[in-house]
Order: sequence, then structure tokens, then C-alpha cells
Amino acid sequence: MGSGGTEGQYWNGTQTLLLTTVGRVSGNPVRTPLIYGEADGRYLLVASKGGADEHPLWFRNLSANPQVRIQVGPRILQGTARTADPEERAAYWPVMVKHWPAYDEYQAKTDREIPIVVIEPAA
Repeated sequence: MGSGGTEGQYWNGTQTLLLTTVGRVSGNPVRTPLIYGEADGRYLLVASKGGADEHPLWFRNLSANPQVRIQVGPRILQGTARTADPEERAAYWPVMVKHWPAYDEYQAKTDREIPIVVIEPAA
């Protein structure tokens, strides 16, 4: 039954999902495993790229096309992604740091405000 990490389960002791975006140049699906959190029935992702000064590719893809698919364990959901507003980011950042404390270190490494992405699952 083991899937070898392809389902998006746990990685280094934290929960992960698989995000599928549409490549903004290629138009092809791009799958990325990411740490996630949950709040208010939504899925949360941090566009940290390890504290790099530029946004990760997956974030640039969903900025161009916010329709995404996520796989959480065996569940596959369609959703719409958006960047958290400042109030949401303030509320959700500590939620995400609980899952991955290094996010605070990543933010300290860059002048870029690291966005939190909110995925609203389709009804």
C-alpha cells in the first residue's frame, strides 16, 4: 500500500500535499509536493522557496492561472488559489510556522514578504 511519497503524506515529520498548477509558459500540468496547513476549511501553502528573493515557480504559475488541483492523501480536490490578504497572512503565518518552524528563518533571509496561498476547495 505504500506509495513511496507520491500521495503527499508526511515529509520530515510534517504534512504534505501535491499541488498541480498549469505551467504559465508550457501550459502543462506541474506537480509540486508542499507542506500545508488547514484553516477555516481552506488549505494553506507558503511560497517560501527557502527564503530566496524570488517567488517559487508554482506560485508564479498559480498567479497566472489560479485553478489548481491538490491531492491530500488519497483525496483529490479542485480549487481556486489566491494570495492571503495582510489580515489573513497575519493569522495564518503562526499556523504554518507550527508545521514548519524554519518559515520564520526563511522570512528573515529575504526582503520579499513571503506570501501565504489560500486554496478554496471547489464545492
